[in-house]
Amino acid sequence: QVQLVESGGGLVQPGGSLRLSCAASGFTLDYYAIGWFRQAPGKEREGVSCIYIHDGSTYYAASVKGRFTISRDNVRNTVYLQMNSLKPEDSAVYSCARGPLCSGSRDYPGDTQLLMHYWGNGTLVTVSS
Repeated sequence: QVQLVESGGGLVQPGGSLRLSCAASGFTLDYYAIGWFRQAPGKEREGVSCIYIHDGSTYYAASVKGRFTISRDNVRNTVYLQMNSLKPEDSAVYSCARGPLCSGSRDYPGDTQLLMHYWGNGTLVTVSS
């Protein structure tokens, strides 16, 4: 049974930090990509970051580059998203997902979410003063 469970969301002030976790079970993370996505109320879901489990290669959306860091712990089957310098526009439900590739396009995010086969239910991040 494939399962992805996010945790670590909460309320944080602008400029603050938060670390999200994506715990995977039912499969090994080797040879797959894990992506982080976010969706604000009334808006489309967008890819924010992705990592290849086998070699740790990472990709970021332009809006979070330099502020967010994605990492993996293959022993724990967990992927993290460290979010620094948070802005109100970062507020959203953050979900993790697994797929064969981070993107089928040359540049991330491209069509990343279309490539993901398994999804978690998300964790809410609210950035507000």
